This record gives sequence, C-alpha cells and structure tokens, in this order.
Amino acid sequence: MNAHTPNPMPPSVAGSASGAAQARSPRVRSVLFVCTGNTCRSPMAEAIAARLLDDAPVPDRTTVGSAGVNAIPGDRITPEAREALRTLRLDVDGATKRAPFFGTSRVLTRELIAQADEIYGMTRAHVSAVLSLEPTAAGKVHLLDPAGDDIPDPIGHTQSVYAETARRLVGAITRRIKELSL
Repeated sequence: MNAHTPNPMPPSVAGSASGAAQARSPRVRSVLFVCTGNTCRSPMAEAIAARLLDDAPVPDRTTVGSAGVNAIPGDRITPEAREALRTLRLDVDGATKRAPFFGTSRVLTRELIAQADEIYGMTRAHVSAVLSLEPTAAGKVHLLDPAGDDIPDPIGHTQSVYAETARRLVGAITRRIKELSL
C-alpha cells in the first residue's frame, strides 16, 4: 500500500504482541480470504489486511491473498469496492509485496488452500465450501468475523453498503491480526 498516505487504520493493532513474539525470527505466513466472486469482500479484505499487517507486530513476511468459490478468473475488483478502499486511503492500483495477486480474481483451489496457513471465509457457506473442497483444512479455516457473524455480500447495493462492509472488514481483520500476533 502507499507508504506516503496517512494510515486510517486502528492504532490498537500495533504493539499488541508480547516481547517473545517480537523476538522470534520472521517466517513466511500466508493468509487467504474467501468470498463468492472474489471481486468485492475478499479483495477488500486482502487490501485491508495488507495495510494492517504493515503496521502490526507480526512477521514481516506474512502475505495475504484472496479467492472466490465461484470466481471468474481474471475479473477485476468492482468499482464500488475500489471506492470503499479509497475512502480508507488504501492504494488499490495493483499487487504489492504483501498482496502479490491483488486486483485479479482467482478461483479457490486445493492448491491455494494447501498454501495458506490461515483461511478466513466471509460467511459460513464460504467456510463450508473450503471444507468441501479440502476437508483436511478444518484446523485453519475460520469465519472472518470472530463474533461468528456472516459478512454479507455488498454486490448490487449502494456505495454506502460497500463502505460499511469495508468498515466491518477492518474491525474483523484487526481482531484476527491480534490473534496471529500471539
């Protein structure tokens, strides 16, 4: 994400890890976000997580990605999702070191599941779809919202719904990053 843009993300993410966690040598960790078409929620989550991770006390080699259970490969993030990210002052112009595939939709595959250390579905149906494709992923796939609520699809709704979805994603991802930092 753009290092020259002020960070509107919650400062509570920074400094939440113990000294022991910070002293560990960094290792590669991969986080995958899953939704339906990989054009709204999961790419927004990918961009938000990349920004939050830039400021978080987690290994600096953590990468993020996204995929859709019914994605059309090569589709682009929707204009509404891009605008919602821009309101958070996130650069949405393409791939970054932390999010190397950002901006182009990918279909959820067994290979993507195997490569991920943590997988977060936007809804219970997405979690079920991951497990249907790869039952052995049970220990690493979770609903993104730690409270157990689905994050509804904003597709076809107004820009304000996209903005609210982005805000919900920031809250859920902030909590999940704290969990990764322990």
